[in-house]
Formats: sequence, C-alpha cells, structure tokens
Amino acid sequence: MAVAFYSLDTESGLKKLDEYLLTRSYITGYQASKDDITVHAALSGVPSSEYVNVSRWYHHIDALLRLSGVSGEGQGVTIEGSAPPEAIATPPVAEATAPAAEDDDDDDVDLFGEETEEEKKAAEERAAAVKASGKKKESGKSSVLLDIKPWDDETDMKKLEETVRSIGMDGLHWGASKLVPVGYGIKKLQIMMTIVDDLVSVDTLIEENLTVEPANEYIQSCDIVAFNKI
Repeated sequence: MAVAFYSLDTESGLKKLDEYLLTRSYITGYQASKDDITVHAALSGVPSSEYVNVSRWYHHIDALLRLSGVSGEGQGVTIEGSAPPEAIATPPVAEATAPAAEDDDDDDVDLFGEETEEEKKAAEERAAAVKASGKKKESGKSSVLLDIKPWDDETDMKKLEETVRSIGMDGLHWGASKLVPVGYGIKKLQIMMTIVDDLVSVDTLIEENLTVEPANEYIQSCDIVAFNKI
C-alpha cells in the first residue's frame, strides 16, 4: 500500500514524518528501499535534530547511499506539496563503475561518483556532530513471543518462569507472561521479550540458555511464536 507525505519542506510536514518514523526503521517494510530514497531526496537538507526520528532515519539512509546503495523495491510512496523526486534506481556495484553511456548528459547527477569537496565537508560535519552529541548508532530492536513447554503436569511452573527470567544479557528485556493450557493438565508459559538485534540472537538464547542445564530441569522445549521489528 502506497504511503503519502505532504509538504516535507515545512515544519508541519517534518513533524508528521517524525511521528510516522517513531515506530519504524524505514518508510515501508523492514529494509531500506526506493521509498526511503524518494523521501530522502524530497527533503531540502539535513533535518534538524529537533526531529529525532527523522534525523536518525536520514543519517542511516545517507550512510547506506554512500556505502552500499539501496536495492529494495519498496511499496510506493508519494510526496505532495512539493515537486516529487524521480525514482532513483540503485545499480549493482559492477554497473556503478561501468563507463558512461554514449548519450551522456553533463547535467545528470552521478549519485555514485566521487564526492565533491562540499559533500566531503558536509559528511565530516555530520560525523563531528554525532561524535559531539555522544550518541552511538542506534541498533534495531525486536519484540519476540516465546512458547516454553514444561516436561509434564508436575513441573513447577513458578520455578520454570523464575528460571527463564533469571537469564540476563545485554540487550535482553523480559516482558509480560501468562500460562496457557495445552491439555492433560499441562500448561505452557508464553512470555514476551524485547531484544536489541545486534546484541541478542534468539536462536542462540534458546540453544545455549533455555534448553540446557540448569534450565532444562523444567523446560522441555522452546518455540518462537512471533517475531516483530520495533
């Protein structure tokens, strides 16, 4: 479904975009796409740090364009209230370094050519601003729902949950939980957790913490029910 933004060159337009990006890492989907390039190009310049979410997103997309490009197709986005930028296709690395076409137009902008002095200066200023603010690059987060099953109906479910919550590591936060009947008097534990993607691997958490000693005294198996990017 296409997304529309209005007057991104105004305070109200930037505020709406900032609210939209509060719970999203990208304009559409879970990876950078041409939709992000479209909105990035529609902005008149580096957004003020007042718009925290727009600023975070802008610098991330800016870095991707400079380092590796963006290949996702996206779901479609339109910009109203200002001239909509042309869709920019990110070519593979091999094509990016290929000789220019015969019908070369000096007025065309080469997004993948060498940086001008002004671009280098702007990049250095942005890097200095980030360093001065003391902010580290934000990592993505995910919300995960786990099904944790006991060995039988005699398993102490209170001890089971205490064992699960006793597992701690950087980037892991345990959330709400409940007991869900399975059958034959057996209940399983459903528990939410929030993770920092760069710090916690759910598969590793299950294999190396939840299904080995001492946790396996209470836990028979553990399954991922839902996994959503925040």
